[in-house]
Amino acid sequence: MTPEGRLASIVELLEEIDRQSRPADLVAGSYLKARRYIGAKDRRAISDRVWGILRRRSRLDWLLESFRTRSTPRNRLLIDLMITDRMAPEDISPLCTGGARGLEPISANDWALLQQAKGRDMFHHAMPAWVRGEYPEWLEPKLSAVYGERLATEMGALRDEAPVDLRVNTLKADRETARAALAFAGLVAQPTPLSPLGLRLPARVALTAQDVFRDGLVDVQDEGSQLLALLVGAKPGEVVMDFCAGAGGKTLALAACMENKGRLVACDVNERRAERANLRLRRAGVHNVTRRLLESETDKWIKRQAGTFDRVLIDAPCSGTGTWRRNPDSKWRMTPEGLEELVALQGRILDSAARLVRPGGRLVYATCSLLPDEDETRVETFLAAHPDFELVPVTEAWAETIGTDCPVAGPYLRLSPASHNTDGFFAAIMRRKQPTA
Repeated sequence: MTPEGRLASIVELLEEIDRQSRPADLVAGSYLKARRYIGAKDRRAISDRVWGILRRRSRLDWLLESFRTRSTPRNRLLIDLMITDRMAPEDISPLCTGGARGLEPISANDWALLQQAKGRDMFHHAMPAWVRGEYPEWLEPKLSAVYGERLATEMGALRDEAPVDLRVNTLKADRETARAALAFAGLVAQPTPLSPLGLRLPARVALTAQDVFRDGLVDVQDEGSQLLALLVGAKPGEVVMDFCAGAGGKTLALAACMENKGRLVACDVNERRAERANLRLRRAGVHNVTRRLLESETDKWIKRQAGTFDRVLIDAPCSGTGTWRRNPDSKWRMTPEGLEELVALQGRILDSAARLVRPGGRLVYATCSLLPDEDETRVETFLAAHPDFELVPVTEAWAETIGTDCPVAGPYLRLSPASHNTDGFFAAIMRRKQPTA
């Protein structure tokens, strides 16, 4: 593929992402799948540029506005080449050749834009904090309530690309065995600092082509997500529920904790997500999982199972603000109304799933959100309405399940990219009280 063709594909894909409501990774997957002529090296170059522009979007748009130029995918790309790559206008112009697979030739207005971008930096002293930090302006009060003076540092870390974390499948290997298998494939992995099951790769790789992945020795999972699964404390022989199982990442981790012994029920309301999980379960050698498709969070089946589970994990649907390193496009699709709907849904899920927990059993509520509305406030509201549940300090749960020094003071687990180099995660561990005599 020519450099001119790459630039045209970048603009075309950015336009598709703007046009569709689906997540950018799904849009990109469909776009590239439909264009088999784009080779692996070109796919990587196109994806890197597109995700880079998504990570820098608010700053690029601010600069374009300061240049009195419309914010379009093409204009974002042009000034990104100038500012990020330090290309000269004379180098960019020959890459805009027009034709079926090229960008439109540089116009007089384009040339003026490139001249304005000369010598500029991606940061400007007049940029508001939300522009510099790449987050929606309406979220600033909520994020400031969490991070205070550390807000700029925390948001800065969310701008960066996330590392590739792997969870070792202890049903098939220990960490050193999996690390050696990765090394044999030419992949140098380092143990993660917090999770005893994690390995971290320095960069993205085509992991699905490696035997160590296809044989089920490792699975892709952020270190924070690994810690959450461990904190559930699922043991062999117990009855455990993964209430919002999705594609099955935490289900796999729970099954490994249970050593394939006991009963693990994975529930979800999305049939397609449940189907995708089946392949992962087979690859990992998991056979103690029963999948259950629910009509809604208040499915009648839940009532019939009341009080029968030792541990229930709710990895609740949320805003995903803690995953902006991986999904930078998602922040710009958020709305205050959408957040309100999510908070209400989380409340209904908590109320319904709590019925499943036996006396003395544990209920673990988790999100990949940074927002108190979905985290502390949500849990405090639940506890006020359910006096038969009590909070288990995360330090206590950490000592029971992981055994190392807990990285947070509690009572909740709250992780962030800047502080822990994980995705942003929140978790609350609750215990159902034994009935009084």
